[in-house]
Amino acid sequence: MREIVDRIYRDDSRRVLATLIRLFGDFDIAEEALHDAFVAALERWPIEGVPVNPRTWLVSAGRFKAIDQLRRRAAFDERLPEIERQLTELTENEPVIAESGDIADDRLRLVFTCCHPALSTDAQVALTLHTIGGLTTEEIAHAFLVGAPTLAQRIVRAKNKIRDAKIPYEIPDANDLPERLDAVLATLYLIFNEGYSATFGATVTRADLCGEAIRLGHLLVELLPEPEAIGLLAMMLLHDSRRAARTNPLGELIVLDEQDRSLWNREQIREGQQLTERALRSRRVGPYAIQAAIAAVHSEAKSASETDWAQIVVLYDLLLNMNPSPVVELNRAAAVAMKDGPAHGLDLINALLARGELANYHLAHSARADLLRRLNRTAESLTAYATALELTTQEPERRFIERRMASLKH
Repeated sequence: MREIVDRIYRDDSRRVLATLIRLFGDFDIAEEALHDAFVAALERWPIEGVPVNPRTWLVSAGRFKAIDQLRRRAAFDERLPEIERQLTELTENEPVIAESGDIADDRLRLVFTCCHPALSTDAQVALTLHTIGGLTTEEIAHAFLVGAPTLAQRIVRAKNKIRDAKIPYEIPDANDLPERLDAVLATLYLIFNEGYSATFGATVTRADLCGEAIRLGHLLVELLPEPEAIGLLAMMLLHDSRRAARTNPLGELIVLDEQDRSLWNREQIREGQQLTERALRSRRVGPYAIQAAIAAVHSEAKSASETDWAQIVVLYDLLLNMNPSPVVELNRAAAVAMKDGPAHGLDLINALLARGELANYHLAHSARADLLRRLNRTAESLTAYATALELTTQEPERRFIERRMASLKH
């Protein structure tokens, strides 16, 4: 039974939480209600059996548990009867089918609530990653390159701001949607990135997070088919299409140029390529559409050696002009190494590391180590790999680096 409850938690807890937040208008009350609902499930399902609709059961259980908690906390609160009346009315009238021009999806409503302009961009993204994506404080802190305590305070302040400012739990009106889009896209991008290359843990990917980001991306494109929303969805599909080839049966990491491309998901590739073309045809191309175009070039190649690296370098040049970033520079350097040779890429990475912005970024040192390896500069490569190993927190990546180091020592 514990395995069943754990699976339902993984699959449905974010949906249940989003609905509870809508019902109560308070993140903390909803999170406590979610916890209480799953505790109740562990107690009652072994006796009563798993309900036909576990998600509805959990929402109902969480709702009544929260009302009981509110009653105990505020026995003499004159507002409690009105709160209970509103909650009952909301539950009884909960929409099942989307109305015209609306989307009946509590998680998408919650994304826009978390991305309200009253919150800072960092707070918007952090809160949504935590609430919608289910990422831990440590995982989000790593994505932001900040300390976990700082990130935790950011999330607390964002929750309090939403509660105190009475920010509505709704999808914005059409006139307000475009200005809210950037933060929503950034949120989905980070959720996907954490799923595509997990920060911590024993696995390379987290399929649940990739799937959630792609699902929300589809809903967002349906709601607001802007080129950058289309581009982001295309990029996510194209990258996720490689998931089955990124590890071997033992869960060991396989880098792009060594992957069995017959394992790539052709259906996702076709959809991603079509969406990329759709975004590029709009003539309003942004960073996400360019990243999708880069992924599309990879998806067309039968092998790493047959990839159009010249086109990828040009696309990275465009991306740098739109969105200057040391990580984009690092990716461009890797593409230059494939186009012009490892020595050219190494010069770019050395200059990038000398600036100090990526000093603690393990992939920069790992990329440098690989180019040194290809240049037969073994001692320097081992030193660079050792630095990358110290900075790496994902177990498969650590084992990959250790295997590379071992191969250089023999």
